[in-house]
Amino acid sequence: MKILLVDDHALVLEGLKHFLASQGIEVVGTARNSIEALMQYEMLQPDVVLMDIQMVGCDGIQATRMIKKDYPDAKIIMLTAFEDEENLLAAFQAGAEGYLLKTMEPESFLRQLTGMNAGESPIAPHLVKQLLHKFIQYKENTKLHTLSEKNLTDRQQEVLQLLTQGLTYREIAIQLKLKEATVKYHIKELLTKFGLSNRTQLITYTLRNDLVKRK
Repeated sequence: MKILLVDDHALVLEGLKHFLASQGIEVVGTARNSIEALMQYEMLQPDVVLMDIQMVGCDGIQATRMIKKDYPDAKIIMLTAFEDEENLLAAFQAGAEGYLLKTMEPESFLRQLTGMNAGESPIAPHLVKQLLHKFIQYKENTKLHTLSEKNLTDRQQEVLQLLTQGLTYREIAIQLKLKEATVKYHIKELLTKFGLSNRTQLITYTLRNDLVKRK
């Protein structure tokens, strides 16, 4: 995984760079503002961009829009100290693939980040339910066919229950004593059933339509 780091604090960049390198993750470049971020992305074509939100001038959400406009397939994860609903919503509206916090434990941060290789959308676990209140789906004009809880199999309900608690595919597999590939299969089937495209939309849709019992 090749990563581009974007943050206007030099110490943060250096700290993240050394930490990720120590975990065998390649940092191919760094940027301290939106213009540098776009230029670096064009030159380096990283697999993932870790983007701070609060930066001098053009913030990380605006920078995300800039990159996504020219490179729609760019995978950008917000890495920030902000965990309010407004920034969370704005980030996903701008096209971010995930939302992680600088206050996360290193192990949890790495687990979420590397989960992208398995097709997961990284999001700090305790922020998942905030999506219920503010998240606007990417395809606002698409009418989704609402299925009630009884239309789901017991296994699908179990998978959704754990997914809405912020567990990764691997953690769900361990808890349900399944293979990780089986969990991915169930998620794929659910995405198809509801006409959704990613894990974040599935979590939001599940909570909004009360498809599982909330704890």
